Amino acid sequence: MTEPTGIAEAIRDPVGVTAGLITGIEPGLDRSAVEAVVTTVAGGRAKRRKLAQALAGRPEVLTDGRSPAPRVVGDLLIALVKAGATAISPPVCAECGKTLRTQQRRGENWYCGVCGPVRLPCAGCGNIGRLHSRDRDGRPRCTRCGPGGPDPVETVARIVAAIDPALPPGIVAAAVKAAASQAGKRHQLAWALQDRPALLTGAGAETPVPSVLRLIGRLCDAGATRIIRPPCPQCGRVIALHRPIDGRWLCRTCVARSRARPCSRCGRVSEPAARDAHGMPVCANCLVSDPANLEVCVNCGRRRVVNTRSPHGPLCPGCPPLPTLTCSVCGEHRPCGTSRLTALPWCPPCQNRPARCGSCGQVKPIASGTLDEPRCRDCTVPAFPDCPACDALPRPGQCPGCRLELRLRELLTSPDGGICPSLGTLKAALTATDPPGTALRWLAKQPVATVLAGIAAGRRQLTHGELDGLEQTPILAHLRSVLVATGTLPPRDEQMARIERFVSDTLATRIDPDQRQILHRYANWHLLRRLRSRNNGQAATIQQYAVVHQHVRAAVVLLDWLTAQHLSLATCRQADLERWLAGSEASHRYHAGHFVRWATRNRLATLSFPATRWHGPMRALDEQARWDAARRLLHDDALNARDRLAGLLVLLYAQPVARISRLTTGHVTIDGTTVRIRLGPAPITLPGPVADLTRQLLDGKRGHATTGAGNPSPWLFPGGQPGRPISATHLGQRLKDLGIQPGQARSTALFQLATELPAALLARMLGIHIDVAVAWQHASAGDWMAYAADVSRRRQED
Repeated sequence: MTEPTGIAEAIRDPVGVTAGLITGIEPGLDRSAVEAVVTTVAGGRAKRRKLAQALAGRPEVLTDGRSPAPRVVGDLLIALVKAGATAISPPVCAECGKTLRTQQRRGENWYCGVCGPVRLPCAGCGNIGRLHSRDRDGRPRCTRCGPGGPDPVETVARIVAAIDPALPPGIVAAAVKAAASQAGKRHQLAWALQDRPALLTGAGAETPVPSVLRLIGRLCDAGATRIIRPPCPQCGRVIALHRPIDGRWLCRTCVARSRARPCSRCGRVSEPAARDAHGMPVCANCLVSDPANLEVCVNCGRRRVVNTRSPHGPLCPGCPPLPTLTCSVCGEHRPCGTSRLTALPWCPPCQNRPARCGSCGQVKPIASGTLDEPRCRDCTVPAFPDCPACDALPRPGQCPGCRLELRLRELLTSPDGGICPSLGTLKAALTATDPPGTALRWLAKQPVATVLAGIAAGRRQLTHGELDGLEQTPILAHLRSVLVATGTLPPRDEQMARIERFVSDTLATRIDPDQRQILHRYANWHLLRRLRSRNNGQAATIQQYAVVHQHVRAAVVLLDWLTAQHLSLATCRQADLERWLAGSEASHRYHAGHFVRWATRNRLATLSFPATRWHGPMRALDEQARWDAARRLLHDDALNARDRLAGLLVLLYAQPVARISRLTTGHVTIDGTTVRIRLGPAPITLPGPVADLTRQLLDGKRGHATTGAGNPSPWLFPGGQPGRPISATHLGQRLKDLGIQPGQARSTALFQLATELPAALLARMLGIHIDVAVAWQHASAGDWMAYAADVSRRRQED
């Protein structure tokens, strides 16, 4: 079923679609004024889309003003009429056709003040009139009769006095009025407490009206001793109760758990943040990274996830807010950066605007000049052509290069007056940084300047151990990577050092010597020894650090629970372990199994904890979506080349993001027109489009960070720190920003490849273990079909 014309555009640009429809009917209104009205009436993205979809589906509402339509449409019509629109109709009553200045709604229909109110016979006087409230039996009552019965404030005061006589009646009366501001709500509060006074003494989670909970909170805050705040029936915590589920009020966390559903896109089980066009749940992660929810960043001009909203528009995570200046190229007053070549302000659109240079005649990106007389970078005169300080250092000049030289001499000068010999290579690398402003901004950070000055003055040693003694911050990690990349510090396995530091800190906090010995054997002689043997001299990864961290934390959690129960590994029995696993406060259950199985093998315990067997992919496999995403990456030149190649390695060759992030230029071999990549023991010949993309990436490859990077990065996907690859987390997020879920896409690719290739060849080509290849081949051969049907049926039921 296809969408009506304009619906897809309404989702992508709701304000533009709405403003276009309005100005087409009302050309006398300025478009910017119309967009301002739309933005004011529909403040959020979801509300704007709802408005744009309603108008795109039925634009006649702008001229006839007739419902049914969402409330935001009526609010927009009223606002446009107030703004001076004449061709736009105000909303009209669905029954009598009277024009409206305010709305009374039933469903999606608009009514006037005469037709809108519901009229029913009053149970007290019998007159037919507007419904004011209902009595205790649910019968309608008019304004004159009211709900009837005694004063609800006095009724509640008597009930509270019977439970806690020490509370003054004035405080109780004030609490009742604060908990239920309307007369009808106060009657409902009194009726609920008359039926069940125990709601005030611990059973408040079962109240039929929320005003009882508010009253309990007010009374307890006023000093009540016998009024009891109700605990959450699900988790038992005494915390604010959020919403009723099956007749009982639960806390916010338990409400979210009760609503948890598998995401229809990534498979993650969590509370849905929204639902797609087919009514299937979508988690918050997928909602944010959905291509339809991406917006054009006003700084860089790319469609990305919105991080902040400035007065001038949305900003992506990589773009800080810019000052509003007059662009030196286009002359527009808008957010501008400062050109490092001309030292003049220029706006983001001009930074990405190609034009024919007025000097050399070639079509290149504009670097200076104006829109009428553009100049490319090669034809632009630098802001500081002749620096008087360049020939007479260290006298400061005005250009960034001279200021960088001066700053380096200030920081790296030793007590004897010369540059510290051990920091000479660092100075040479930083001096060659292009542009120099990058190094200047980095050196301006206080931790960097303090550490370098201390090393140059002899107050600190230039060793990894000295840096390990400082607070481990991202700035210090970047400084360490710069020192290693420039050869100032010898390289080391950073993740292994993190693991060893974490294990040492964990063992130091253990008071029981027996537990400390068990954790020492488990962490050092099992986890770390196995990890070093598996890596065989290769550096550990962040994923391996996370696995060791989780296993050690799981062991600590289990040992702490055993201590609290006055047990040990030797005295713990299977019933005790199962009691811990069934408890509501148990954490790290999955990873604790590894520790229990190790303890049993080493005869430290007599417990059974079976391993979890893989039974096939948990997420839906959409082959068509996989090929659609691959075609987009192959042909959309507007996307970043690194993101395109990384996405294709996931979609076509089933590579995990962690392995892609650690590919080096040595994994790629170019022989004439043939490009091969080595993902496993056997290299793979890349097809033409993927080969061209790989060649393009190698020809223009440059690291994200130029500070301290004297040589080209050996990594195929360089990271933000010199000499290091991009992190798997960051690369995975970049793919999610393109609408590609790496885990689901890899499972789909593996499932398809396993149907076409033998397991041995699949393992050699893709670099996966032969057991994994065999398991996927069994899944693709039909063993998984019944399981997949069961998963699909459960999703439909949810």
